[in-house]
Amino acid sequence: MTLIWIPLTIIAAFLQNVRSMLQKQLKDQLGTVGAAFVRFGYGFPFALLYLLGLTLFTKLPIPYLNISFFAIVMIGGLAQIIGTTLLVSLFDKRNFAVGTTYSKTETVQAAIFGIIFLGETISVNAALGIMISLFGVISISLARNPLTIITVATSWTKRSALIGLASGASFGIAAVSYRAASLSLGGEGFIIQASITLASALVFQTIVMGLYMALREKKELRACFVSWKTSIWVGLAGALASIGWFTAMTIQQAALVRALGQIELVFTIATATLIFKERINKMEFIGIFLILAGIIILILK
Repeated sequence: MTLIWIPLTIIAAFLQNVRSMLQKQLKDQLGTVGAAFVRFGYGFPFALLYLLGLTLFTKLPIPYLNISFFAIVMIGGLAQIIGTTLLVSLFDKRNFAVGTTYSKTETVQAAIFGIIFLGETISVNAALGIMISLFGVISISLARNPLTIITVATSWTKRSALIGLASGASFGIAAVSYRAASLSLGGEGFIIQASITLASALVFQTIVMGLYMALREKKELRACFVSWKTSIWVGLAGALASIGWFTAMTIQQAALVRALGQIELVFTIATATLIFKERINKMEFIGIFLILAGIIILILK
């Protein structure tokens, strides 16, 4: 199997961190829903241009778009909307680096969803990695609370922990759904499969969120258009990152792609300390380290 998914994933992780950083800056201006919407609303034109370029300048065959494909894309699209909205709201509850780390439980959850829905197998190494990652999440949830038996027992009931875990679950479902959608198209042209899946998902997400905001969040929707000078960079970074993610997940199992994608945490920590001037305490560093260690073990064979 081609190893091109590895550099694609690393580049996608870097660009995703850039997008998250810009969304954090926009949140006060646009609100939670608005900051989530610009990822899709300003991203789909770039995805369509990418697809158009592939169809015009390559000889890759266009696969047949079936009903199953669209159904799975919609499931993944809705899950990603939920995950993005939860992640953006989490920035209020904890700092930038830790908030993003909570969402990284998607790697563990994607592995579980892959087993359940795609029949993919999991090794002993992967199971060990899952357990270590879970300890990492617990460490982060306890980082700013007294370390007692009670706090250990109740750490998973904290609002920030629950929001982070729900965000990770949503992203895990989205990742597995997008891989399933791409594979449902058949054929050998993984690049065109991924680009069609990406474009379809972003158009669907823009329609869903646009309609919701037109009905419930008109002020935020107007603000999204006013802030186009920054929002367009969110869309571009998000679209380029998604091109990398979708292509990699068409080639390789979603859980392994998202596991390698945890390198984003390195970029996130650098962003949090150098740009946002945030301080990460010792327990949070330990939690991040455990999650990364679990991820490394997860992908080893």
